[in-house]
Amino acid sequence: MDSVYFIAAEWMGLALIASLVSIRLGISVALVEIGMGVIGGNFLGLHTAPWIDFLATFGAGLLTFLAGAEIDPESMRRHAKVSLTIGVISFVAPCAAAFLFAYFVAGWDLQAAQIAGIALSTTSVAVVYAVMIESGLAERELGKMILAACFVTDLGTVLALGVLFADFTPLLLVFIVAMAIVLYFMPRWTRWFVFHVPGRVSEPEIKFLFLILFALGVLANAANSEAVLPAYLVGLAVAGVFLRDRVLVHRMRAIAFSLLTPFYFIKAGLYVSLPAVAAGAGLIVALLAIKVVAKFIGVWPTARAFGLPRREANYTTLLMSTGLTFGTIAALFGLTSQIIDQAAYTVLVTVVILSAVVPTLIATTFFAPIVGSAIEREEIEAAEEIDAGPLLTRLT
Repeated sequence: MDSVYFIAAEWMGLALIASLVSIRLGISVALVEIGMGVIGGNFLGLHTAPWIDFLATFGAGLLTFLAGAEIDPESMRRHAKVSLTIGVISFVAPCAAAFLFAYFVAGWDLQAAQIAGIALSTTSVAVVYAVMIESGLAERELGKMILAACFVTDLGTVLALGVLFADFTPLLLVFIVAMAIVLYFMPRWTRWFVFHVPGRVSEPEIKFLFLILFALGVLANAANSEAVLPAYLVGLAVAGVFLRDRVLVHRMRAIAFSLLTPFYFIKAGLYVSLPAVAAGAGLIVALLAIKVVAKFIGVWPTARAFGLPRREANYTTLLMSTGLTFGTIAALFGLTSQIIDQAAYTVLVTVVILSAVVPTLIATTFFAPIVGSAIEREEIEAAEEIDAGPLLTRLT
């Protein structure tokens, strides 16, 4: 059946099953939804549609916006040194390792190897943010530090893709100028809406934020960029406002997780073709191992050097090893630009999706910090304590 309602019922049915399985097994719902997508695409004949593509794309953008908005500006300043250090290393190490393997071992050409390095350098803000929310760590110092480091890593990914492959046109300049203006005025505009029209049934504050995200998405697409980048930056710009209005955050979070993000995560699973995975299994396993090992070589000792205990260092490194949104974007850019072929695209997307599932599953199952533990330590007070002593004296 091709009825819109039938297709919507299929997708929402899988999303409901994913929620129930997630609650029953204690696994992040994002991971279960990706698994539902794999099952639906390979065994149930599940397929996408233009309206699903839009909901999934906007879901990714809104989730990225919320991830940016959850970063406490004061906490980000307090953790600036550790977030920048971990974020940069988290980008550079896997990018270089994947590039060298693809170019010298797999025999890909220079630009294809560059796409491989960029696609596997990412950290999935969408997955990490979902895990932070479900675990309660989004409100804690450790969670805020991880989200800030994710931002640095993905910013490196976007900049690398732009510098190496961007089509420098007047539209790109228009997009950059418009985004700079919006980012400058967004805190003031958002505070005006929150102060003058709070708590209305029609939710004008949320409509205003959606309008900004849609408008920047138009400019991003026209400039051959991606809408998730301005969404993340806008989220960061209004983070101070959201910190004071938690009700607005919860309302937007409900919209995202109940309606939009299930389409995004389930669609991500549709990219995994099990026959193609079987055909390229050796290369997929090698690239996945290279990404995770490179992240561990770079991030784990850095986290330990900043004073994270072993469990939290493992947890941080595993979450920094995830990838989804920007990795898929980089691979899709390579395919549509004819830099890589369909086989290479399938390999990269499968590695990206597996990196969203495997490290997150290990992290949440074996290394998740205990939120609300009775053995809580005193929270960090100043940036000097980060530099001179343990990074986090209160981890959860």
